[in-house]
Amino acid sequence: MKIHEYQAKEIFAAGGIPVPKGQVATTPAEARAIAESIGQTVVVKAQVLVGGRGKAGGVKLARTPQEAEKLAGEILGMDIKGLKVRKVLITQAVEIASEAYVGVVIDRAIKRPVLIVSAAGGMDIEEVAKRFPEKIIKLPLDPLLEVYPFQARRLAFAVYDDPKVSKQAAEIIAKLVRVFWRNDCSLVEINPLVVTPSGEVTAVDAKVNFDDNAAFRHPEWEALRDPDADDPAELEAKSHDLSFVKLDGKIGCVVNGAGLAMATMDLVKRCGSEPANFLDIGGSSNPEKVIAAMRIILRDTSVRSVLFNIFGGITRCDDVARGIVAAVKQLKPKVPIVVRLTGTNEAEAHLILKEVGLPVEPGMEEVVKRAIELAA
Repeated sequence: MKIHEYQAKEIFAAGGIPVPKGQVATTPAEARAIAESIGQTVVVKAQVLVGGRGKAGGVKLARTPQEAEKLAGEILGMDIKGLKVRKVLITQAVEIASEAYVGVVIDRAIKRPVLIVSAAGGMDIEEVAKRFPEKIIKLPLDPLLEVYPFQARRLAFAVYDDPKVSKQAAEIIAKLVRVFWRNDCSLVEINPLVVTPSGEVTAVDAKVNFDDNAAFRHPEWEALRDPDADDPAELEAKSHDLSFVKLDGKIGCVVNGAGLAMATMDLVKRCGSEPANFLDIGGSSNPEKVIAAMRIILRDTSVRSVLFNIFGGITRCDDVARGIVAAVKQLKPKVPIVVRLTGTNEAEAHLILKEVGLPVEPGMEEVVKRAIELAA
């Protein structure tokens, strides 16, 4: 789950990380009032959950409250990479003597979070890694421990020569790691971490992503969610207790169990096509969930066929079959559907599907190949 910069800065401030003064505005008049309260040059920043705001014209400097009002009026309502700007952050402008990068990311290769610092702040860390790999310093983190003070100091001194500056940076590094662990994050990032001409270190930008797997521990996250940034299909799937992720292929997949769903997607690719989605109906065999799954998939105009790959353990194959039949009758799909149902009440399920003429395949490879053939 992603949150906006202004929300991330609130979390940083609560964790003791220095951030510039600022507030969020939804109207030009609010932007002017906030700029007046700050009382100096401000930055007007579009709040959308995508990168490249500056290049799109969504980040501008305002020297007066009147200018802040004008710029906010220009930015609000902008379309940035398909997202409409509904809020702007009015934040204190900071003079910059130097920029650095500090972040904690999940390194899936070593299966643990990694603290990253770099003297090349202000640009994408992926670009830094590509162009200046020698400027990337990494420290794998122990899930049971926060970063030790000596480790934070060592990383800070690798970026800054001035002891006063490096001391401040070390404290911020340690606090950022603490924010990562205590908020169940999948990513925290300061880019750039700025040193001012007077030697003050502050987080000019902030990025926080939460680990959705920890949502049950954080009911407060729901208030931070931006519904405009969520895929409507994913929201609908969530409301029906379905796990759904939109992909770019043409083979719609309805599967029960995350492992089987991943294996099905892998097999679709191995057989020469691309899955259109990840969709796991879970252990339930409620026909209504099957109907909802079909409705979500069929809304995607890139889907050329739909395959069901169901292994009936707790899930009853006959209930899934009834859901498929009901979905076909209600939704009248214009793309072919092919089914593999094996396990609990398999024979009954096959009879149900046979009555409406839906093709049933005996194995996983057969159903995938048939779906790809029908999608051609």
